[in-house]
Amino acid sequence: MTALILEDVHVEFPIYATQRSFRKALFERATGGRIERNGGAGRRVAVKALNGISLALQDGDRLGLVGHNGAGKSTLLRVMAGVYEPVIGRILASGKITSCFDLLPGLDIEDSGYENIVTAGLLLGMSHAEIEQVIPEIEEFSELGEYLSLPVRTYSSGMLLRLGFALATSVDPGILLLDEGIGAGDARFADRATLRLQSLVDRSRILVLASHSDALIRQWCTKAALLENGQLVEIGPVDEVLATYHARNQAEATRA
Repeated sequence: MTALILEDVHVEFPIYATQRSFRKALFERATGGRIERNGGAGRRVAVKALNGISLALQDGDRLGLVGHNGAGKSTLLRVMAGVYEPVIGRILASGKITSCFDLLPGLDIEDSGYENIVTAGLLLGMSHAEIEQVIPEIEEFSELGEYLSLPVRTYSSGMLLRLGFALATSVDPGILLLDEGIGAGDARFADRATLRLQSLVDRSRILVLASHSDALIRQWCTKAALLENGQLVEIGPVDEVLATYHARNQAEATRA
């Protein structure tokens, strides 16, 4: 049975910098979390990105993460993916986790498109046999033709995006972690990409989507979680959580 469980997860990013360079270091790693300073000679500064997150997802769950920029949505996705390790708490996952953040992990601009497909596929947890199996559909969907045999340094940014998108959406995910920032280039290709992305979501057993779009959350998710300053404010039915989110935004705007 597919499942994803987070138990009292805390994530922080320590920043070791002189007072003069602290602001620069902070902005480079800003997550919107709470900033804490610990005493001592080192004057260690840490950004508390996530603070005590607990939730449990099972087969069929479609969770939408909502909150303002810096609330912790992207950090939470990356913790679930294993990119960040919690300093406190634990994550229990049963099922293959597929994340759509970096569409071409391990990218080498001197390698050909085909070589990068193999490298990225292996980093996404696919076997050589699985990669060979999806190459024909990647060829067809990306429409890159003979460019797949050329170094990717010869690609435009749109071509590179097509290749990464075609690969990332070719997997069969158990647990799909998705950021709405994933794109697909020009308008014609974007229409095809929307259908392909919908198919990927439909094939997943569990979906976690970070989005600012109410419409997308309502379309794809069965429940929602509101994050604020790295803390889980509310989790429940989509419409109820969205109502809380907008009410808090309105109250904050009124106070301002």
